Amino acid sequence: MFLKKSILKGALAGLISTAAISFAHAADCGPAGKSIRILGSDFPAIQAVSGTAKANCEANAGEMVVTLRDNTRDIMNQALTPNPAEYTSVIVANSTLTQLMNDDLVRPLNDLVEKYGKHLKPTQLITLDGNIMAVAFMANSQHLFLREDVLKKAGVEGNPSTVEEIVAAAEKIRAAGIMEHPIVMNMKVGWNVGEVFNLFFFAHGGELFKPGSAEPNVNSPAGVAALNSIKSLLEYTHPDHLSQASNETQGLWEAGQAAIGIMWGSRGGAVLDNEGSTAEITSNTVLTGAPTAGGGSIPAATLWWDGVTIAKNIPDEDAEATFAALMTALTPEMVAEHNDDAIWLIDGFKPGPAAAGVAATAAGGAKPYPMIPYVNLMHNALGAELVDFYKGSESAEDALADVEAAYRTAATEAGFLN
Repeated sequence: MFLKKSILKGALAGLISTAAISFAHAADCGPAGKSIRILGSDFPAIQAVSGTAKANCEANAGEMVVTLRDNTRDIMNQALTPNPAEYTSVIVANSTLTQLMNDDLVRPLNDLVEKYGKHLKPTQLITLDGNIMAVAFMANSQHLFLREDVLKKAGVEGNPSTVEEIVAAAEKIRAAGIMEHPIVMNMKVGWNVGEVFNLFFFAHGGELFKPGSAEPNVNSPAGVAALNSIKSLLEYTHPDHLSQASNETQGLWEAGQAAIGIMWGSRGGAVLDNEGSTAEITSNTVLTGAPTAGGGSIPAATLWWDGVTIAKNIPDEDAEATFAALMTALTPEMVAEHNDDAIWLIDGFKPGPAAAGVAATAAGGAKPYPMIPYVNLMHNALGAELVDFYKGSESAEDALADVEAAYRTAATEAGFLN
């Protein structure tokens, strides 16, 4: 089964729901005594969903195990391939749903939604060819985090909103002796390197593939411009930026070692809360839309959703119990308790300062992360082949040629190219 097109529009149509609906949702945990085994990424929103489901339904289950880790995309296909699968549910995002569907490892949810999901909104149902394949519960995007006090101290007038303005502001901060490395970005070798390229490639008007085909299209003027934009920012990042992902960049921010960040919106609540940082930092941190680049108007970001899937290779009653348990968590009551942990697509969400960056980025016209079957192969090639450019040992053109060659090899092996 392959995904033919992007279907993010539905999930993001209700990006910022201001409906403060509340209703008593009695926990219906499905058949008793079954095995529920949930895999997800380790960040506050998924902690909230999985933790609520466990609190509601652990007593009804024969076993209930929640595993949250940083590298779920690297293990999920292998874990769901056996019969029975190692997990009964994986909490996914745009690209990882594609990854699982390419190997036919998740099941349609229509019957389960009919039985346990009457409280869901239509915009939460990720539907392909009439089959509901995931239930989205949050939206996400990358955007700017800014320390307004540091910018003001350095003499920067107004908040930067373009790559060029960010570079100029960073230079002023450095020249004033405030911070030598004021910018943070998620540039860890691998997936993050690939994703940062996507942000700036789309901002420069690039398309990853030639229209209507799986042919690569990154070795182009837009690709070169994207790499040059990224490299201009990296001049002001910490020297070990190629080892930094979300945990590291959030840590630098909360420690007061950064003033301009391009980070995930899902980290906004944690950055703005009163844990792990100081009042000086949190009170002066603002979240704004992703920057534009090269005089364009498209934000350097990709729009995402995260949601629930159910494994195919498990007993039907385990599938039902798992879905039922997770649905008990996707309620206004959970949102009320964890409002600032995510940009929730669930009734009851009240947008606050932590939602401002994602909202502005979506309103600015950021592109959804593409959901097509071969995008993961391109993403992997970008993550592996661009590192030499960032290290200064290869030109932009040569690095992009290497990306296309690596992608062609993988896409040919997978049957997407002849």
